[in-house]
Amino acid sequence: MEAVIATGGKQYRVAPGQVIAVEKLAGETGTPVQFTSVLMVSRDGEVLSGDRLRAATVSGEVVRQALGKKVAVVKFKRRKNYRRNRGHRQPVTTVRITNIEV
Repeated sequence: MEAVIATGGKQYRVAPGQVIAVEKLAGETGTPVQFTSVLMVSRDGEVLSGDRLRAATVSGEVVRQALGKKVAVVKFKRRKNYRRNRGHRQPVTTVRITNIEV
């Protein structure tokens, strides 16, 4: 069974037992998480979408809270002696998918 969920402005294709990194969610390690924005579910070759998924949920548990990879932000204007370097690390939550309910 697979599902497509939406969280943090992005869509993720998930299956039970899979570990994904999503935008930061509230909760400590081991806290259960429910994703109610389920866009599609594939079950035994049958694809469910639309009104049939109003009650569908995807359950998971928080594995860890961390910072993502560093992104270099560089500002540069040629011939003006203007150079700025800055970095950014987006906070992410790693979640293990435990169950898909339709």
